[in-house]
Amino acid sequence: MKAIILAGGYATRLRPLTDGLSKCLLPVGGKPMVDWILERIREVEAIDDVHVVTNSRFAQDFKHWAMLNDGVTVHDDGTSSNDDRLGAVGDIAFTLERAEIDDDVLVVAGDNLFDYDLGGYVAFWRGKGVASAVAVHDVGDLGLASQYGIVEVAGDDRIVDFVEKPAEPPSTLAATATYIYHREHVPLVGQYLADGNAPDQSGSFIEWLQTREPVYAYRFSGSWLDIGDREQLLAADNLLRRAQGLPERSEYQLEI
Repeated sequence: MKAIILAGGYATRLRPLTDGLSKCLLPVGGKPMVDWILERIREVEAIDDVHVVTNSRFAQDFKHWAMLNDGVTVHDDGTSSNDDRLGAVGDIAFTLERAEIDDDVLVVAGDNLFDYDLGGYVAFWRGKGVASAVAVHDVGDLGLASQYGIVEVAGDDRIVDFVEKPAEPPSTLAATATYIYHREHVPLVGQYLADGNAPDQSGSFIEWLQTREPVYAYRFSGSWLDIGDREQLLAADNLLRRAQGLPERSEYQLEI
């Protein structure tokens, strides 16, 4: 199994923090955000290669970071601004082609932090045969649910409907940006894009895929942090600082 960490965005809502540093390299709880994700990935014995896809603005920073992390390959998608970005699905397709991946793939967004066991997720997925999977979390609030992709699942946890950011959410069960693609489904990423579908949001591919192939929902509890703005960044920083025994902060700032 291969892992892909998505770090190709420009995080415009976090400017000026992200003018010169990728959101995924911003420190939370005393170390770069992406370190927390890599630690979780390292717990899955089946994963033998980790790929990080980023853009030309931040590629050199990630290459310096990767020098301290064996087994990580950094891919520069060649974009330089929010205007010419490939989008999450575009970056997945780019990495699959660049790394010549024809294996099962775990895809994790570089700004999603969680504390569940990825090994348990992989074990759940392996029990479903030729299928893909998405990790889902009950956000417990319909207003909050309207900001995410909301899934409907059958009794066997197979996804039977997926709605991206619904105005009136049918439930509070949200798809998070942690996916497992079966190796037989990996070529469908290219088909999805070739058919003219949106390359931006990673959940859009799952929305499309679940109408064609089996996709299952892995439910997890515990914390999940989708870091999109300054308020969420501060909340994540303080949550992880508490866990590390570090003092909390009233305002997020880069550590010098």
